[in-house]
Amino acid sequence: MWSVRPVEQLSAAQARRLALGAQGFADPRPTGVPDRRALRRVIGRTGLFQIDSVNVLARAHYLPLFSRLGPYPVSLLDRAAYTAPRELFEYWGHEASLLPVTVQPLLRWRMAEADAISWGDMQQVFRERPQFVAEVLADVGRHGPVSAAEIEMQHGGRGRKAGPWWDWSHVKLALEYLFWAGQVTTSARRGFERLYDLPERVLPESVLTAPTPDRQEAHRRLLVLAARSFGVGTARDLRDYYRLPVADAKARLAELVDAGELWPVSVQGWRQPAYLHPDATIPRRVQARALVAPFDPLVWERERTERIFGFRYRVEIYVPAHKRVHGYYVLPFLLGDRLVGRVDLKADRQAGVLRVQSAHAEPGAPADTGPQLDAELESMAAWLGLSGVVVAGRGDLALTGT
Repeated sequence: MWSVRPVEQLSAAQARRLALGAQGFADPRPTGVPDRRALRRVIGRTGLFQIDSVNVLARAHYLPLFSRLGPYPVSLLDRAAYTAPRELFEYWGHEASLLPVTVQPLLRWRMAEADAISWGDMQQVFRERPQFVAEVLADVGRHGPVSAAEIEMQHGGRGRKAGPWWDWSHVKLALEYLFWAGQVTTSARRGFERLYDLPERVLPESVLTAPTPDRQEAHRRLLVLAARSFGVGTARDLRDYYRLPVADAKARLAELVDAGELWPVSVQGWRQPAYLHPDATIPRRVQARALVAPFDPLVWERERTERIFGFRYRVEIYVPAHKRVHGYYVLPFLLGDRLVGRVDLKADRQAGVLRVQSAHAEPGAPADTGPQLDAELESMAAWLGLSGVVVAGRGDLALTGT
């Protein structure tokens, strides 16, 4: 590793290695079964795992650990998130996310502003029926951990007993408002269904009693965390990591630069100025091999992905099938310090195989891209409990694939 001293400019290659190192892709994978220490190392790099409902391959929050650790027991993440003593909790970080419990105080400003910044339907329920929301909260206190459907059934199902507001959709909106406001949190998940409970019955006492920083200090701390996780990033990059307000983030970045907590830097080929953390290090080499999920922080900001890797990436889940270029659920393939391919994957659980719907190499991909991809696909199939890999044959990498 090279320590980064105050510099005026980074080369494109330095910025790329810096970003990969900050995200944990320069760290060696464990030689044995990954344990809680390995998980802490990764979450210390990424800062959060984004949650998403798409399950064509695996739930989004499980995939970043596989990308960095290789095969690991998913129970490792589940225990950290849903079993005491909890190290992770669910809240709005980037999007819905698993975050270290120690970050909870830095997000209380967002909780306090729920009536102004939560989604419109949540705000509408709270503003039009505050008593209804209070009753839902009381139900969580009486019955938690509890799902939205279970609270609805406590009131006789879809409006049959307690009036038209007691249906699943309104109960769910009330719960999501309370979740945004920090008055309830996720205790567990049943499948992907969220079970709600009161924070005092879920979060560690040390977190609940931690002081609440003011809004400006919380934003500064979140921007520093984003800089650690991204390695180097523009104002937009760093703001977007925890979805901070634009004007506030601009002012806080200036304060952090003045205080020497972030360094301004230009990056070769970037039009916007960038920032990096004083503790940032640039790996001399990155020898990674990983399938990177669409909601992984390495690639979730598509414009940044193109800046760093020269890799134009779009998730085509919502694109009609006949208009898709690369496929439904496409993962970039990282080899060394480059994104060298893209693979459309589906875990066919009924057939017990990992299906490669298509596999495409990027221009200039090294000659061993195919065999390296084969090895990573076999590893992923085994991790998912599937018997093997089946390649559809679409794309230039698939022609020579497994």
